Amino acid sequence: MKNILSALAVCLIALSSFAQSKEAGTEREAIKQFVTKDDNLPVSPKAKDEEAVKLVLKQYNNAVKKLDVNGTEKLFTADSKIYESGGSEGNYAHYLEHHLAPELKEFKSFTFNNYKVEVMVDGNYAFTTETYNYTIIIAKDNIEAKRKGVATSVLKKIKGEWKIMITHSSSRK
Repeated sequence: MKNILSALAVCLIALSSFAQSKEAGTEREAIKQFVTKDDNLPVSPKAKDEEAVKLVLKQYNNAVKKLDVNGTEKLFTADSKIYESGGSEGNYAHYLEHHLAPELKEFKSFTFNNYKVEVMVDGNYAFTTETYNYTIIIAKDNIEAKRKGVATSVLKKIKGEWKIMITHSSSRK
């Protein structure tokens, strides 16, 4: 039995060497080397779009964390639709003026943690789900509010730039 196993092992090694030597110096070998090196693989356009979408969301979240949302209008389409905790807030310009900016003025801090984002790109549209925990400290009396949040958004690529078209966020204790 040992002799049979030894002979089988020798045959497998010989066949493997033969198969490798037939590939040496061929296009097949070059392709095989290229495919096995992860750092040589080009980034797909879809992956670039996913990263660009994540960057838009990150810019918005960073502005909220800084309690300074000046200039964030550029991240949204003019006809955007904003929904928060089951309520319709209108477009982003309206939401910013009547809800977000006045609310942020009341905060001492706004922090996110355990942030996760999923992005699915389909042509010129991207669909995202963000999950996170956040903590708000109210400036007036240092009251701390901790919540779990989720936001779903649809972004559209317009003239090469991703913009938030629709977003809905909600939270719970």
